[in-house]
Amino acid sequence: MWFKNLQLHRLPVPWHMTPEEFADQLRSRLFQPCGGLNRESRGWIPPRGDERLVYAAHGHWLIALGMEQKLLPSAVVNQEAKVRAAEIEARMGVAPGRKRMKELKEEIFDELLPRAFSRYFTTFAWVDPVNGWLVVDASSPAKDEAVMEVMKQALDEFPFRKLETARSPASAMTEWLNTQEPPSGFTIDRDCVLQSPLEEKATVRYTHHPLDTPEVRKHLADGKVPTRLAMTWQDRVSFELTEQLEVKKVAFLDIARGEQSEDHDSEEERFEADFVLMTALLSNFLPDLMEALGGEKAAIGQAA
Repeated sequence: MWFKNLQLHRLPVPWHMTPEEFADQLRSRLFQPCGGLNRESRGWIPPRGDERLVYAAHGHWLIALGMEQKLLPSAVVNQEAKVRAAEIEARMGVAPGRKRMKELKEEIFDELLPRAFSRYFTTFAWVDPVNGWLVVDASSPAKDEAVMEVMKQALDEFPFRKLETARSPASAMTEWLNTQEPPSGFTIDRDCVLQSPLEEKATVRYTHHPLDTPEVRKHLADGKVPTRLAMTWQDRVSFELTEQLEVKKVAFLDIARGEQSEDHDSEEERFEADFVLMTALLSNFLPDLMEALGGEKAAIGQAA
């Protein structure tokens, strides 16, 4: 159980809800397979394949959103519509008009949808009710929004909000690259994306390339802004920080994963050990990342 992408949300602490109470509320939006003319279905599923909607270990919770999408390419519908349009023209002596063709495609879509193949996704999320984190393992904002939307539908009260930091990631990454002085505990790696804010969005990508060069500083001086920067925290977690405050391509390095004992009698024990180690690392990494970005904006506003 190792997350690869981190979409970051906050919740107020202390959050007075038990895993059992949380699971009871999630049951109001259980996953149901697509039926009839539904093209997509979303709902909560047990993250471990058993009866538990909330997997809890050492004060940390794991939940999972299941999604089914029906695959019905428009090319298939269009091809069938052409065949039926030709049959209508042969029978009636006149080709169907634009309005009739639209209706025909809608009819064909409804006919074929129940027989369409399905694609299934699972998106995991980690909840830390003690330290106030909800972290979604999603590679895109759309998948993150799907989790949050179903969460909002399930809970009586929705306490989560997207994390905002006092300093923008783009501003911080620009300074770190210019000075080659990353925040304490972090190192700059060798991957980066620089993009012009102008209309043409001129972009320079560096992959496995030194970033402490005059060339990189010249791009920054010309106004290009880092939209992604690869970094490592404490020699334990490597990642890419984006301008949208997404943490992508997360890798838990050997020095960290090596701390886990290999001597586990069952798959359940191995899963728990992985989950406990991952959440322990992230529980220390995330506050350091927030500090590097000037702290949490909302917290600063509340303190004023």
